Amino acid sequence: MTRWVAQTSENYVSVTPYNYTATSIHGFQATHQPAIWMGESGQVVISPGAGQVQPKFDDRGMSFTHENEVITASYYSVNLNAIEGGQILAEQSSTSRVGHLRFTFTNTRRPYVLIEATRASVLGSSDPRNLTYPHGSIFINPETREISGNNPERQDFIIAPVSTPAKHWSGYFCARFDQSFASWGVSKNNTLFDGQTSGNGTLLSGYATFSPEVVEVSIRIGVSFISVEQARKNLDMEIPDGNMLEDTAAATRSAWAERLELIKIKGASKDQLQTFYTAFFHTLQYPYEQSEYNQYYSGYDDAVHQGVSYTGYSNWDTYRAEWAWLILFAPDRIPGMIQSMLQDYKEGGRLPMWKNIIETNIMVGTHADSLIAEAVLKGVTGFDLETAWEAVYSDATVPPVNDTTPYFDRQENVDYEVRAGLTSAYEEKGWVADDIHSESASRTLDYSYADFAVSVLAGLLNKSEEDLFFRQRSLRNPFTIFNPLTGFMEARNASGAWAGPDNGWTEGDKWAYTFDVVHDTPGLVAHKGGNATFVKFLDEHFDGGHNDHTNEPSHHIPYLYSLAGAASKSQSRIRQIAESDYNASVNGLSGNEDCGQMSAWYLFSALGFYPVNPVSGSYVVGSPFFDEVEIQFPLSNATRLKIISEGAPSKPFVNSLTINGADIPNPIILHNQLLDGGRLEFIMSNQPQAWGSNTLCSKNYTDLTDEQDRLAQYYIAHFEL
Repeated sequence: MTRWVAQTSENYVSVTPYNYTATSIHGFQATHQPAIWMGESGQVVISPGAGQVQPKFDDRGMSFTHENEVITASYYSVNLNAIEGGQILAEQSSTSRVGHLRFTFTNTRRPYVLIEATRASVLGSSDPRNLTYPHGSIFINPETREISGNNPERQDFIIAPVSTPAKHWSGYFCARFDQSFASWGVSKNNTLFDGQTSGNGTLLSGYATFSPEVVEVSIRIGVSFISVEQARKNLDMEIPDGNMLEDTAAATRSAWAERLELIKIKGASKDQLQTFYTAFFHTLQYPYEQSEYNQYYSGYDDAVHQGVSYTGYSNWDTYRAEWAWLILFAPDRIPGMIQSMLQDYKEGGRLPMWKNIIETNIMVGTHADSLIAEAVLKGVTGFDLETAWEAVYSDATVPPVNDTTPYFDRQENVDYEVRAGLTSAYEEKGWVADDIHSESASRTLDYSYADFAVSVLAGLLNKSEEDLFFRQRSLRNPFTIFNPLTGFMEARNASGAWAGPDNGWTEGDKWAYTFDVVHDTPGLVAHKGGNATFVKFLDEHFDGGHNDHTNEPSHHIPYLYSLAGAASKSQSRIRQIAESDYNASVNGLSGNEDCGQMSAWYLFSALGFYPVNPVSGSYVVGSPFFDEVEIQFPLSNATRLKIISEGAPSKPFVNSLTINGADIPNPIILHNQLLDGGRLEFIMSNQPQAWGSNTLCSKNYTDLTDEQDRLAQYYIAHFEL
């Protein structure tokens, strides 16, 4: 639910709480900011100090060096140079809803701890001077050694749908100290009021000082989205009185080890192991828990409900591979994550697009449709299927309240965006009109893929008419924006006129999006003139510097070679991207993590396959990175899956592939083949091989019709299996 992090910055959209280049730490923050381009919500900051109490962010910073930091998944510590002399050793660990901090004071003035409830809040990202001042509360109880309060800051409120304002949402906290208070007080608007035990308003903090003899102070702080009392209950449930920081860190370490040890690797360098397991750690962060012991606050109807709830749904990013990774390695969480989306639908009227406490209308398309369809396809149960179909069908058929709203990026004072343009052009003509809606070409392709996901779910639920309707629409509409004169996808106006090659894209361009028909690669290949010309087009894309792996629309592109009979080119490109865009340094990702998607690409690629079309039930084979990987899938009755690829670190090309001794002639692996366990064995080579590369091996390229029929049959057969 909450991530505790050293605070070097006052975060907002485009700024995170911790930046590695900083030289001072100003506190330790319970953050709910799920991604750099999303806003903070209901945070609380704990700031240790010695001497004069410093409530202002700029005044309370203490210098440090990275040589004095320890950073792990379960424990953090740093030595801080106290402002008035001496040092403060700060240590922290946490559970989902409770932070555990300990401060050791050496040769300092009188120690104190300040807890910041509210601050000036930056709106948007363009101007840090665009501020609002949330009104919070602070309560100090010296007898119980507690400081509690609330913070209603929610920076993304300005872009939330107007019909779901979450008016009474707040973050709540309850901090309990192990040392008696020598004195206490409240800071309001950076003015100290010694002896006060409560306060309300802006720029609000509470503080406690300790006797000069005290050298160590431990704090456990529960957080809640429901109430202070619930925050106190969370504290007592997760880190009860008597627990030491070492106990908390050990339990958290054990929980992470249980997940990360599901995969064991041989033949990797130290840097590769750090890169892999850091990526694995990242993929298990989001969506994050919003419920608190079977109850949750919903901003959609401003009420507390019974049930499990999650937030931090970056669906436009994570539907590509992150969700598939969670289905494999956190299947116990998937039913609750889906049920949470269905509760959002029932309470707010729509499935989430980008939920950060509530919907934010960030990005385009209704990719919750894909998440649900993929889960059902892969056998996930434990949620309301009838409501799931109702919600997905609504996405595909019910337009926004005003379907001529352009819905620019982060447009304010509008309602649910969902499939903007559904009725203004898409349903009738097949495309979203660029002279009506922003990002129209990307919307067209995203809606088409979502239609395919709807058809998959309909087929699984034996709804044959809906299956046929949405499948036909999904296969027809992408190519309504294919310009045969240029060979690229291109936005169109309502009249049908081409809108220009640079119009209508979301975090990409005509190069990335021309390849974005993942549910109908055979159709795309046909429109490009067949396998040979498609492979050459891919070469032009990569060799011309057009592939931008820092953003998600390009993630599947290197795997498309394999679907056009040029698997060895996929293998080469995948290795190049892994080496150039990932490493074990502080700059280890070339792009924003985006709730795990950047890391999910690396993880799947390292294993040797990737879910190009997430709702196909299959994976496209790439190039495994390591000599051997052993996997135990949780909640599976399978024996362990071993991926053997001897020599892979120096041999990127695949000569052959077998699964439990059976030859796999084509670069496709089925989901069930993984879960059945056994032995997946690659024979690797340091030279390009013929396996999966018929297009490259034939002097006279394979006839288009035969090759397209072969690819189509693969997908049909794999889907039915």
